[in-house]
Amino acid sequence: MRITYKDTDYIYEILNSSAINKETTELRISFDRQEIVLVKDDKNVWVQNDGGIKVEPELAQALGRSVSLRFRM
Repeated sequence: MRITYKDTDYIYEILNSSAINKETTELRISFDRQEIVLVKDDKNVWVQNDGGIKVEPELAQALGRSVSLRFRM
C-alpha cells in the first residue's frame, strides 16, 4: 500500500496473519524493509509498540489510519 506523509511517498505492506476487522488492535507492518508493530491505545490512537525502526508518532498514526480506512475498521 502507499501513503503520503509530509510530501513524501512511502510504500508499506501489512503482515498480519489474521483477518483485519473492527476488533483488530494490533497491526504488523513492513515499512522501509523493517517490521513495525502498531497498537491501538486506550484512546483508539495508533501508536508504535516495537519494531526494527522507530517512526514519528504522527507517521505511526497516519499508517494506522490508512489501514483503518482501507479495511473500514
